[in-house]
Amino acid sequence: MDGKNYINGAFVNGNSGGRFESRNPANFDELLGTFPLSSEKDVNDAVSAAQGAYDGWRRLSRIKRGEYLDEFAQLLKKDKEEISRLVTMECGKGIMEGRADVTEGIHMVQYVCGTVRMPHGDVIDSEIPEKDAFLRRKPKGVVAAITPWNFPFAIPLWLLCPSIAEGNTVVLKPSRETACTANKIAEYAHKAGIPPGVINIVHGSCGDLLVKHPDTQVVLFVGSNDVGSEIKRVVAGHHNKMCACEMGGKNALIVLDDANLEIAVNAAIISAYKTSGQRCTSASRLIVHEKVLREFERRFVEITKRIKIGNPLDEDVFMGPVINQAATEKIARYNELARKEGADVLVDGGRLTDEKYKKGYFMSPFVYRMNNNPTSRVLHEEVFGPHVAIIPVKNIEETVKVYNDTDYGLACAVITEDFRKAKAIRDDCEYGLGYVNLPTIGAEVHLPFGGVKKSGTGMPSASTLIDVITHRTAWTVNHALEIKMAQGLTIKW
Repeated sequence: MDGKNYINGAFVNGNSGGRFESRNPANFDELLGTFPLSSEKDVNDAVSAAQGAYDGWRRLSRIKRGEYLDEFAQLLKKDKEEISRLVTMECGKGIMEGRADVTEGIHMVQYVCGTVRMPHGDVIDSEIPEKDAFLRRKPKGVVAAITPWNFPFAIPLWLLCPSIAEGNTVVLKPSRETACTANKIAEYAHKAGIPPGVINIVHGSCGDLLVKHPDTQVVLFVGSNDVGSEIKRVVAGHHNKMCACEMGGKNALIVLDDANLEIAVNAAIISAYKTSGQRCTSASRLIVHEKVLREFERRFVEITKRIKIGNPLDEDVFMGPVINQAATEKIARYNELARKEGADVLVDGGRLTDEKYKKGYFMSPFVYRMNNNPTSRVLHEEVFGPHVAIIPVKNIEETVKVYNDTDYGLACAVITEDFRKAKAIRDDCEYGLGYVNLPTIGAEVHLPFGGVKKSGTGMPSASTLIDVITHRTAWTVNHALEIKMAQGLTIKW
């Protein structure tokens, strides 16, 4: 793919002339495309295009904006399999997960399209019977969206679709690792007839230029805590700018003493190894009651050793590669650190070097048992790979304490047959996404998505993003021939 930026309804080359590559992480000899390293001028052009389109776009009926999204969804559905294979080749997750990524993105478009005919304000009684009071929402303007590689289709649509449905215009800066998928989104938005400037895409390492740009009113970010924290710092210095950041997790699946172990083990495998552990909601901690520890551990290790790793386009492969060389090195460092910190290694995983793996970034699972230790780095820092700690606990009070002993608070799942114990986990653990007898992954587009503590400051999904991309306005109408004030104030001349 000869990739280009998408600015003001046209695919254009970057101003700098520099380019970068997108390669298949399962076979790094396979070049998927090259893309422009966008310059400050490219970013300025994209923001200017979004500004220019904003006034006309916001003045359209919400229903008309929804009709564009409906056409967008119909086009995407027709080519779902083609897009799914591209997602899989570019980010390395299994083809079933590639399809799920595309399905989730389409679901988001459909969900947002459905909201345009629903109420989006409130009628509120005034203290004065001759007045009508309304709460209305207005778009904020140009939205900058910065998205990661692990859900290269769904996450951009989480952010783009609600933003434009509410009358904003958008400049998207996708991950360099998955630029081909971002260009596909642009192609289908273009085919759907979404007006020029409403959606713009710039490639490269230009996210900081978007964040700092004086004419972007909102910054939406999904990615690491380090980057998100810097975005929050920058935005704090701009009085007219707002941001919502979702920034990873150190999630845990909790297995209580009454757990159905078949559910527990299946949920743990899915939580730990889907997308090779490279989801912000992946569980790198399995907090297990000592009563069921040995049996759970035996079953979990047995299945872990049987997981099929390989070409993610193969239907029966469960784990594909991790995203790049830097990821393999980071995971290997944490595997070694676990040993140094006293882990009892149960499955000694690492980089796979057999002939069939040598041209990809394939890692096998690393599993260990370790008692919770407040000073342990491996139990507190996000690894983002198939690296899993099993942590024994004695009771539900210790369970809650161990779960909360991290700076993150994104996803929590508990396996139990006791609704009272589930309620204790629900009420006392610190998280944004909670599950009972389910994995830590599996978000749905109409539910909030986001966490607490280091995991985020906002909830960047359709059902709650509206509070970031619009502002509420009060509109009060007087139907009387005299002015009456709610506070009882009267003025006579």
